[in-house]
Amino acid sequence: MSASLPPRGRGTATNPHNRFAPNRSVAEDDGWYQEVPATQGTEVRIEKAKTIIARNTSPDIPFDRSINPYRGCEHGCIYCYARPSHAYWDLSPGLDFETKLIAKTNAADVLEEQLSRRGYRCAPIALGSNTDPYQPIEREQRITRRILEVLLRYRHPLTIVTKGSLILRDLDLLAELAQRRLVHVMISLTTLDDELKRILEPRAAAPKARLRAIRVMREAGIPVGVLCAPMIPMINDSEIERLLSEAHAAGAQQAAYVMLRLPLEVAPLFEEWLQAHYPQRAAHVLSLVRQSRGGELYDSQFGTRMRGEGPFADLLAQRFSRALKRLGLDRREGYRLDCDAFCPPGRQMPLI
Repeated sequence: MSASLPPRGRGTATNPHNRFAPNRSVAEDDGWYQEVPATQGTEVRIEKAKTIIARNTSPDIPFDRSINPYRGCEHGCIYCYARPSHAYWDLSPGLDFETKLIAKTNAADVLEEQLSRRGYRCAPIALGSNTDPYQPIEREQRITRRILEVLLRYRHPLTIVTKGSLILRDLDLLAELAQRRLVHVMISLTTLDDELKRILEPRAAAPKARLRAIRVMREAGIPVGVLCAPMIPMINDSEIERLLSEAHAAGAQQAAYVMLRLPLEVAPLFEEWLQAHYPQRAAHVLSLVRQSRGGELYDSQFGTRMRGEGPFADLLAQRFSRALKRLGLDRREGYRLDCDAFCPPGRQMPLI
């Protein structure tokens, strides 16, 4: 099996079939030569959201509500578990996911309306649980920043997961949120190898830029942890101790990891990526993935989908645990986000 290299700055070269579409398009060579552009531009579509807070009851994640300012993600991470969600918008989880983005431009206004409802009960909101709130188009759109302004005004706690160094643009808001115990940030760090980052996460921030983001935020008093995700057998799993050491040296206070997840269309896209970049290693990588997923490329079962099972997954868990203990990252220093401070503007705070 051979696979073509993706356009410059993109994670994949293909657009797999949208599983909800009734028709399927197949490219055919009719003998007429057409030059293919070396790059693929980004198209931003506007969505006027009716609601902005998404709810979940998953036992695998530590929050029950989240906000995603964007659909699709320009970072182009080939492994992204959010890719299949693009099919709901009549778009492909492949190249479309990276190039045809949807911006919820009224997100801050809708959030303010939802937080002002009498029946609303405060709990931390996860910002960017599906796609990155600090992907490159945020520089112009500024939707994430406006959401932060609303949450600060309402004294509402939040968590952020990002691999974008653009988060430092909002240092002023994050520092004020941190002073009020209203924010916790996790920086996603996948590799320290610039070349691997380039093909694995084409438009995400460089490893050094992410480590700098950790350092700068800690100096500003913002609680920051590191998320080593995903850990991919025979691709980046050998780096897990170094990732934790570098993050700790930069000031990270907590750490977590996630095993590679390949739901739905992500599996064939990842297989194509392996064949394009690591053809001699591909079979070994996929074999270890199957060993960790009950013989399949993915197992969505709660309780194991984030870590996997079997010898390889167990060994990775042991290595991670020992590294945490060695670095002192295993201490549970209770940083609790303050939900009691929540107060919509104009409403009196409770006396008790």
